[in-house]
Amino acid sequence: MRQVAGRPLWIGHVGDTRRPRVLLDAGIGAVIELADGEPLAILPRELVRCRFPLTDGGGNPSWLVRLAMESVAGLLRAGVPTLVCCGCGMNRSVSLAAGGLALAEGRALRETLAEVARSGPADVSPELLAQVQAVLTGQ
Repeated sequence: MRQVAGRPLWIGHVGDTRRPRVLLDAGIGAVIELADGEPLAILPRELVRCRFPLTDGGGNPSWLVRLAMESVAGLLRAGVPTLVCCGCGMNRSVSLAAGGLALAEGRALRETLAEVARSGPADVSPELLAQVQAVLTGQ
């Protein structure tokens, strides 16, 4: 689990959700799970949870991608420390966190993606990133 510099935003993987005490100690108030095959995390009631079953390679419904990004953006606008996580913490979490940040701050996806990717490992699927961009531009 790693924090995006200067933001109440963390990127992580499914294993991070198995250690709720670490999440609470970091001050995280919400968890966005971008799971397509991972089991549902068992989290304490103090943590808000949103789960969006997204796949790595694209082919996700546009409405689901938008809802995930808008959830990230809404939590960021509200100042809620948020963990965005997926299976490995390098594709879905990075892509959707960048998309949510772009929505929240009215910035270009390429800028927010670079910012999020600087926080740690990233292996972004071109197909998923194209979906995020298409949703942001209303295509």
